[in-house]
Amino acid sequence: MQFNRSKFKEKLFETLKAVFPILAIVLLLCFSIAPIPPSILMTFLIGAVLLTVGMLLFNVGVEMSMTPMGERVGTIITRSKKLPVIIVISFIMGFIITISEPDLQVLAQQVPSIPNMVLILAVATGVGAFLIIALLRMLFSIALRHLLVIFYLAIFVLALFVPGDFLAIAFDSGGVTTGPMTVPFIMAFGIGIAAIRSDKHAADDSFGLVALCSIGPILSVLILGMIYNPGQSEQVSEAIPVIDNTVELWRLFAVEFPTYIKEMAISLFPIVAFFGVFQLISRDINKRMLIKIGIGLVYTYAGLVLFLTGVNVGFMPAGNYLGQTIAGLSYSWIIVPIGMIIGYFIVLAEPAVFVLTRQVEEMTSGAISARAMGLSLSIGVAVSVGLAMVRVLTGISILWFLVPGYAIALILTIFVPKIFTAIAFDSGGVASGPMTATFLLPFAMGACEALGGNIITDAFGIVAMVAMTPLITIQVMGVVFKLKESSLHKAAGYRKGYIPLDAYGDMEIIEL
Repeated sequence: MQFNRSKFKEKLFETLKAVFPILAIVLLLCFSIAPIPPSILMTFLIGAVLLTVGMLLFNVGVEMSMTPMGERVGTIITRSKKLPVIIVISFIMGFIITISEPDLQVLAQQVPSIPNMVLILAVATGVGAFLIIALLRMLFSIALRHLLVIFYLAIFVLALFVPGDFLAIAFDSGGVTTGPMTVPFIMAFGIGIAAIRSDKHAADDSFGLVALCSIGPILSVLILGMIYNPGQSEQVSEAIPVIDNTVELWRLFAVEFPTYIKEMAISLFPIVAFFGVFQLISRDINKRMLIKIGIGLVYTYAGLVLFLTGVNVGFMPAGNYLGQTIAGLSYSWIIVPIGMIIGYFIVLAEPAVFVLTRQVEEMTSGAISARAMGLSLSIGVAVSVGLAMVRVLTGISILWFLVPGYAIALILTIFVPKIFTAIAFDSGGVASGPMTATFLLPFAMGACEALGGNIITDAFGIVAMVAMTPLITIQVMGVVFKLKESSLHKAAGYRKGYIPLDAYGDMEIIEL
């Protein structure tokens, strides 16, 4: 029942490896071209400690609780073979888990012309509806790329009728609603459903749920934009705290802890309640496993409280101030390469990225390694942050990047193995998590403010950019994978018993 000690050490090493580069980059900037006040540096360092401990507890907790919960629910409802029951449970699950996402509350506050509850309910309905579509796709083996083409065409057609000032926030909504609360449960849910199927494409179809669930919020918010016709809203940059002594420094964190303790309790309760009712009806899980899940939920809860307190209190002011300072330099263009370096490393500190890369490696029996996934995501996010900084400097509309970007991603779906398409579009939602919202977005806002730009149109949209580029880089990895498989196939001389592309057991591991 106890979490394996060696496994715990492995998680600690992974966490430190993810956090240390960000810490080193910020310290290097602070002591060179972008000096910041000691009070902001101290809040950042304390935030980094909380983030590290929080990520460690979260990763341990997810493996003990959220993953088995999602897999059991997916397996049991699929075994029932009652389509109406499957549809209703999927919608309820998608709806309540989305409402649990803390980032959704932040999104709602950014759109003052639409009532908060209307926006939250609309987004939750969108996720619930698209979780049903994702589930039906798995059950009936519908090609993911066909659905992606149809729905993204619908998105860009709707975007023509929505005010330009509203587009960035609408596209950001797809990333913020697939965060650390949603992704582990939904991905495990898909794996549980795939476990029931015996055909060779079951592993391919186990991914793609997050991809489709990311579309629902974008469509919902665009439709709301057409109904309410929101104009440009004023967005004031977060106040940067000025701290004179250690007592005030401690108070800064102490005041926020109760907020996140309450927020995470409210967020986790619907998931725990849903699973509790499900367990009372199905009685599928034994007492020993239930105790392990309970302990895992405590770890998950404590981890998210520490993580969110650390990044919101410690990272936001540092990100904002660094953005202002670097953009204020006479050579402000340097913010582009600096943003790319930060983006390259910061994605590895996203809690849900750990979940995705590990599950991909396990589901493909190591054919797609976590290391290769991490490298592809880092390259994608580096490019996206660089492009986002170009937008901050120039004020170019986000559509000039999103339209060609998604066009390339959708064209690539024709040429890569199905599993890479599903993983790539899942990765987009996973990469744009709390670290993006609490460090990269304030970084862009601070830079935009220093340059005198429009924060709503030029700074917002960075989440959407981060969600887009992994769709391309992961699928490019799929092209490499396909070429290597093809050469391996030829070298084998089409020998008897050669394992085809859709099987993973004996395939050469992708290590980039």
